[in-house]
Amino acid sequence: MAEMPNPAEIPVVILCGGQGTRIREASEKLPKPLIDIGGIPILWHIMKIYRSHGFRRFVLCLGYKGWDIKEYFLRYRDNVNDFSLDLGTGEQNFHDAGDMDDFHIDFVDTGLMTGTGGRIGRVAHLLDREYFMLTYGDGIGNVDLTAELAFHVDNGAIGTVTGVHPTSRFGELHVEGSYVTEFAEKPAAAGWVSGGFFAFRRQFLDYVSSDTDLFLESAPLQKLARDGGLAIFGHEGFWMGMDTYREYMALNEMWDSGEAPWKIW
Repeated sequence: MAEMPNPAEIPVVILCGGQGTRIREASEKLPKPLIDIGGIPILWHIMKIYRSHGFRRFVLCLGYKGWDIKEYFLRYRDNVNDFSLDLGTGEQNFHDAGDMDDFHIDFVDTGLMTGTGGRIGRVAHLLDREYFMLTYGDGIGNVDLTAELAFHVDNGAIGTVTGVHPTSRFGELHVEGSYVTEFAEKPAAAGWVSGGFFAFRRQFLDYVSSDTDLFLESAPLQKLARDGGLAIFGHEGFWMGMDTYREYMALNEMWDSGEAPWKIW
């Protein structure tokens, strides 16, 4: 078995540049990664999942309304804690602030319209370890990132993608003749789809560039797969992308009920 790297030293790239045009009902003024679950941006939830597995170095690939993401973290202590403020003196006192998250974050403006592959190319100078992790700013799950990293280190592939079984948005009908014998609401798909949690060796940077029109999901991953360099780490647990208003509401209902499967911290 290969020696496991220290996750605290491994960069985690999060693609945060998209506009989220299909979820405008949730917010027309925020970048998608700042759309909230339980009043806290989904980006924070994603980072907490990684931190629970020992990762703390984050590289945020910014684009649409990137300043809003910078401002959220510049005022992070204010955003996550209750406090008292004396307007006369400017004195500020935090209520039971507790331990602050120890994220180390690089904020990089990778362009307003840059594709996901181009964004990776534009942060390549920050990916200074043998391995790096990567995900999107709109999907969460209770993925065992420790096990995924170990699997990736051992399998020798250049890239590893988390495979998930997404829940269908439509009810599935089992039919005999003219009658429905079973109605399955929101069944899980039988095959695998990408869950968006990746592990890469630094060699993968040879597959990307800083070109504005380069998308990770097209040429880079397709070529890597044809070259036999892309492995799959199967995840049978919870996963959901927040791509629509319906999914936004579902994730918030889970959080509010105290039954959020991705809350592993």
